[in-house]
Amino acid sequence: MSLKGLIVAIDGPAGSGKSTVTHLLARKLNYTHIDTGALYRCIALKALENEVSFDDGEALGRIADSCKLEFRWVGDKNHIFCDGEDVSHRIRTPEISSAASTVSAHPEVRQALLGLQRKLGENGAVVLEGRDIGTVVFPNAHVKFFLTASVDVRVQRRLAELEDKGIFSSFAEVKKQVMARDKADSERKVAPLKKAADAVEVDSSSDTIDEVVNKMERTVREKSKK
Repeated sequence: MSLKGLIVAIDGPAGSGKSTVTHLLARKLNYTHIDTGALYRCIALKALENEVSFDDGEALGRIADSCKLEFRWVGDKNHIFCDGEDVSHRIRTPEISSAASTVSAHPEVRQALLGLQRKLGENGAVVLEGRDIGTVVFPNAHVKFFLTASVDVRVQRRLAELEDKGIFSSFAEVKKQVMARDKADSERKVAPLKKAADAVEVDSSSDTIDEVVNKMERTVREKSKK
């Protein structure tokens, strides 16, 4: 199996480090990085701008069907564009994070974006991150990872991420948000967050980002030799 055509799936809860790890792994492998969570965040942002309720599945599904979403490298950063506008920073607020979990629970939205996700990754040489990549989107992915970390570690990471964007919050408030997101993602009826039976679990609580990425890279390269 050639390293060139592999589909690599990385699932895991909020704050586990998926975006950073996926970005670095994709760069090391010279693969395309597809952040599926960003797609749902874009739908939430679009709904907010158009005053569409996050509980209106049909209306949200129409938004998902109609907007054009694409990833582009801007320098060495993976940016997402919605209808031609770079919204990479606007979708990373706590409000949109919370809304994305609600939006992603609607079957109409998931169905609308499922085809897009598969189209983006069907030719291989991709690393996709999300919560149902290895279970629903690409159940036959060549390599699957389930990236996790302790709740407190994930909260600290989220706090640091928010502070980098000039958003300040308390540990208690962010922990409440992270635990609520975990509950919503794990208990939703459609494509809940769970580890695929054949996924390699990677706990990043005590490892550095480089250690996690190197471990994953070795796994992918070993898989390509089989």
